[in-house]
Amino acid sequence: MTQPNDSSSVPSRTRKRFPGISTRAWEHPADRSALVALRKLSGFDDILKKLGGLVSERAVRLMFLASAVRASERQFPHLHEMVRDAAYILDLEKVPPLYVTQDPMPNAMCIGMDNPVIVVTTSLVDLLDEEEMRAVIGHEVAHAMSGHAVYRTMLIILTNIAQRISFIPLGGLAIMALITALNEWFRKAELSCDRAGLLVGQDLQASMRGLMKLAGGHHLHEMNTDAFLEQAEEYDRAGDLRDGVIKLMQVLPQSHPFAAVRVAKIKQWAESDEFSSIMAGAYPRREDDQNTSVREQAKAAADSYAQSFKDTKDPLMVLIRDVAGGTADLGGKLRDVFAGRGTAGSEQQPPADGENGGGSAS
Repeated sequence: MTQPNDSSSVPSRTRKRFPGISTRAWEHPADRSALVALRKLSGFDDILKKLGGLVSERAVRLMFLASAVRASERQFPHLHEMVRDAAYILDLEKVPPLYVTQDPMPNAMCIGMDNPVIVVTTSLVDLLDEEEMRAVIGHEVAHAMSGHAVYRTMLIILTNIAQRISFIPLGGLAIMALITALNEWFRKAELSCDRAGLLVGQDLQASMRGLMKLAGGHHLHEMNTDAFLEQAEEYDRAGDLRDGVIKLMQVLPQSHPFAAVRVAKIKQWAESDEFSSIMAGAYPRREDDQNTSVREQAKAAADSYAQSFKDTKDPLMVLIRDVAGGTADLGGKLRDVFAGRGTAGSEQQPPADGENGGGSAS
């Protein structure tokens, strides 16, 4: 197993290392745009840390010292080596401590701002094999490197404020709008760290299996990644406009993307030119982070959303896209998709000889 900053050691399986890699290499455009902008705000982190006094880092650290097991050479040594290996691959000098806590729910998290701590549950340790766990730990190390814990604290603060001023209609609505926006950002942050997990493990099948197990449990012999990807495709297509609306309402309050969506997204990224370039050694460097343009990153985020909007088969998004593109007969289209007589954006068949052109194809 590779040891950080120890050139005499080699990984148990040949994997590439990324010296000086910037977190921009794996950050989703929407996540990267927000982070670059916030990092440019001088003193923002300090203010947030003061506001975040209710989330005491010392209290968190003491709680885990007292109630969980800290991985080391003598306790959960395989997890200890994995987190050190992830730090080595991503060129992180200060290795975050990792704690294992008893919990029947499979979960992993990165907590803390100045000194992030990684926590994994016993259920997750039991659920995943070595390569799947490697991807998860790489995911959590990336959270620490990107500074997501700082901005996640902002979400916690706003949520607490929303609960305290819920009796003020307009104030509550304004805070909830911010929370919804932050949830969207954090969903993209999760996709970012899935990418980093793939860079650490460098095993696409393991990354997909781990996410699939979070949905279906440890019965791997009963599951199939290709079938799970087909589920993701079916979810994207949905059935009609009603499904599109339901999906939107289900997603908005979520801080994490759904498992099938994450599997589809990590496979898509693994097959991209961006991933190939990183693996070939052509990736953004930390030394250039200061020169990153907020405007360029905002444009990249907008382009990413535009491409997703263009590629999606979701009936609600297709309808909005068609309307934006000037499609006529909106009333008829809405009637058809709600009645299940066709999906928004689907091509209509020409009328047969002797029929009038009114209505829609059944």
